[in-house]
Amino acid sequence: MLAFVPTPIGNLGDISFRTIEVLKDGELILCEDTRVTKKLISLISQRLEITFPPFEYISVHSHNEKDFLTKDNQILLESKKCIYMSDAGMPCVSDPGSFLVDFCLENNIEYDVLPGANAILTAYAASGFSNTTFTFFGFLPHKGTNRSDILDKVMNSENLAILYESPHRLMKLVEEIFYLDSSREVFITKELTKKYETRYKGKIVDILAQLKETTIRGEWVVIIKPIESLNRGIITEEDIHELKLPPKQKAKILSKLTGKNVKDIYNNLIS
Repeated sequence: MLAFVPTPIGNLGDISFRTIEVLKDGELILCEDTRVTKKLISLISQRLEITFPPFEYISVHSHNEKDFLTKDNQILLESKKCIYMSDAGMPCVSDPGSFLVDFCLENNIEYDVLPGANAILTAYAASGFSNTTFTFFGFLPHKGTNRSDILDKVMNSENLAILYESPHRLMKLVEEIFYLDSSREVFITKELTKKYETRYKGKIVDILAQLKETTIRGEWVVIIKPIESLNRGIITEEDIHELKLPPKQKAKILSKLTGKNVKDIYNNLIS
């Protein structure tokens, strides 16, 4: 049996009753960082005055998860009561765990996934956006064409786009969004569930100015409002005229739509 247990993303009080029950009955804990998990178990034990069994700990993280399943999978095939815990948050959501789930499915190993703390849904609920669909992009690539390509998908998504970002690259991301669309509405939050939880919502141009006066610390969640697309169906000349585009671009689009000469259309637009 393998139980996937979410851990608090900042506030220890978010540990669930079910998590405590699973821990009381556990034997082996697989975790990203044994030091982090041992400290968390110790804090829970002190706060709730609970004595847990003497766990065996094994580090299983994004860099060794596949290797663990190749060399040490017998641990999961045995009858031990195993627990997988992320450093913070929900396993398998921008955290290791998905390969372990897949291994359980392929080998008919009983497993359970407990619900719990999650930065995506917490930020989404706090954003005030009424959109009922969103796309989670996780952390963007640090640099290069991969980053620009994915950011282009983010900015042109028809759903709310949700990203994670580190404090070291938060300003870079905000500036990139500003460069692509200075009037786009966004919601940005950090230190979710903690004492210094902070939220910003508004046009990216205004938030950029606020962040320049702020100390950038902690992990951030960024939610970007989707673009306002034209109504589905046939695009008319009137639709194109209503777009806020330079005359040259409008002329090229209208030319493709109508078959008329680009230069003639351009002259009519500026006359």
